[in-house]
Amino acid sequence: MRKTLPLQRVSSARELWPGARAALAAAAPLLLLAAAVYLGLFYELGGPPLFDVDEGAFSEATREMLQRGDFVTTWLNGQLRFDKPILVYWLQALSVTLFGVNEFAFRLPSALAGLGWIAAIHAFARAQYGRATGYAAALIAATTLGLCVIARGAIADALLNLFLALTMFDIYRYLVQPRVRYRNRAYLWIGLGLLTKGPVAILVPFAASGIAYALHGQWRRWRRAVFDPAGWLILGAVAGPWYVLEYLREGDAFIAGFFMRHNVERFMGPLQGHGGKFFYYVPVVLLMLLPYTGLLLRTLPGLLRLRSRPLDTFLWCWFLFVFLFFSFSGTKLPHYLMYGITPLFLLMASHRQQLASRWLAFTPPVLLLAIVVALPHALQRAAPALRDQYFRDMFARADVFGPLWRLAAVCLLLAGLALALWPRARIWPRLLASGFLCSFAVVGLVLPAAAELQQGPVKEAAQLVRSARLPVRTWQFNVPSFSVYRQAVTKPATTLHPGELILTRSDKLAGMGPAEVVYRKGGVVLARIPM
Repeated sequence: MRKTLPLQRVSSARELWPGARAALAAAAPLLLLAAAVYLGLFYELGGPPLFDVDEGAFSEATREMLQRGDFVTTWLNGQLRFDKPILVYWLQALSVTLFGVNEFAFRLPSALAGLGWIAAIHAFARAQYGRATGYAAALIAATTLGLCVIARGAIADALLNLFLALTMFDIYRYLVQPRVRYRNRAYLWIGLGLLTKGPVAILVPFAASGIAYALHGQWRRWRRAVFDPAGWLILGAVAGPWYVLEYLREGDAFIAGFFMRHNVERFMGPLQGHGGKFFYYVPVVLLMLLPYTGLLLRTLPGLLRLRSRPLDTFLWCWFLFVFLFFSFSGTKLPHYLMYGITPLFLLMASHRQQLASRWLAFTPPVLLLAIVVALPHALQRAAPALRDQYFRDMFARADVFGPLWRLAAVCLLLAGLALALWPRARIWPRLLASGFLCSFAVVGLVLPAAAELQQGPVKEAAQLVRSARLPVRTWQFNVPSFSVYRQAVTKPATTLHPGELILTRSDKLAGMGPAEVVYRKGGVVLARIPM
């Protein structure tokens, strides 16, 4: 018996292996998607300083909300802020209450919204196209440049895109199977979108779906759904209370600030200098869908068969409406196109096996990785030639791109080239692997470096002022993240007074007159006006 026991064990192992292998194969796509989501949305989420003016503005408005105990009206550096509705501030306030005043807490609601957005894409694509395409659509979304950047920002756009996707998916379900629950659920998502970013949450679903329904002879069904009283009651119950409360508090200032300035005026003309030509969004869409730009180009001929099937019609109408509407808008910002990017994830996933050209597939990711490798050298070369002292000082910093950063960039490029040149291997799996490489290059290298260049010195200066408990004002420098890191409202100065401490840019220093520089780094200056 003892001699046969090892043979029995081997036999049992052989019997178990096929089942274990099948279970592993079944779980592999989910594990791959989980890895993509973690890398794209949550890896080092709280590492880089608050990025750009928008992250700082949202975060400071949330901090002041908690400080004031006012959960209806938002303020920024002591001034009323009517830029966006309230929902994202509530979510950020909850996150900050749980995790403290830090970058991770401010960004977590966006990352979770990005997770929900990807999950919604997976569920819808799986139901419409099958299991494999469902995972492919979700993986494309999770490793695409545009989604990764938007969903890592302490702003409202990831949350809005989640609600837009949920709305449009239920509107399509209602097109093919007119059940009341789909219609009512769509109004619920619209209400939450209206509470996140305003009228765009109504405009995109109504207009895009109206065109798609009309093309398939379902205009009457669309009209009945749009004028459904129950739906509007749901929408009003979700979004109405805050809008009413805010109007009762602030009156016409709310109408003028939110609806007129930040909605109507944005469309009528360039707001805050954010203008562009009519074809502004052509290069934007190519960049946002990196590293899958070649797959997008292979998918575009589907436009010639716009009415071939209801789902393709619906998805193309969704994208094209957003693309054309914001092309006509006076104010142009790259993230506006994200409102119509979700249908492209599904269309590209459904056409992934048709991409037969290795050069079309791998030229975009290899170029992106090559640009990452060249970035430190390019900035160092460009800095001395810049006329603006602030940007010259910012880009001249050599401490941001260390040896490990450069080594990692080169390794990613070599890995990308190996995937591109790998003979006799299917294109789609290699392209997806390139997506992981590019995702790490962006979230692990480029974004931290860019945030450090732009906001690292701001954070240092704020912490210096906070530790010394010094009063400070800003001079011709819009940098709300300074108030977040200082954890105090920082008012702008209109006139300079002897003895006060001023935060400004290096290109504004000469215009201040004689001043004692207390701190200077990367174009950010703390200076004291002499007595």
